[in-house]
Amino acid sequence: MFRKMRRFKQELTKDESKNILKKQQRGFLSVHGDDNYPYTIPMNYLYQDGKIFLHSAKEGHFKDSIKANDKVCFCVLNDGKKVDNKWYYTFKSVIIFGRIKIITDYNEKHDILTKLGNKYFPTEEETNNVVNKLFKQTEVLKIEIEHITGKKVTEK
Repeated sequence: MFRKMRRFKQELTKDESKNILKKQQRGFLSVHGDDNYPYTIPMNYLYQDGKIFLHSAKEGHFKDSIKANDKVCFCVLNDGKKVDNKWYYTFKSVIIFGRIKIITDYNEKHDILTKLGNKYFPTEEETNNVVNKLFKQTEVLKIEIEHITGKKVTEK
């Protein structure tokens, strides 16, 4: 169903791809937006148990888009590295295709929000404060990964 990578010599192993997902802070989520235009937004995320977890507001362009079509694409880049004495960089990217759904179970939602918060906030106390304050107005989403590829890119 999914295409094979054209530049297969640059393909990362599944483990390399998963390590990038574990370490990086942000990715770009693409959905089918209004009038069949793609809609891409930067997102904080959590990679856990082979799934991507995100949070969002309960309404808006993004939410309308995933209600209409649950197929999404998520892309993450590592920090890259400038090649010594050259103008270009090398970096690694991971692209995921999958289906997104809203987590409705209270305990699962709370657990994921706490883990997301702990990834980004400096203390657990701050995480707990924010989760408790914004819990009711926040959606938690899960991407079930159907296909994943990673690639090493040299810009030149």
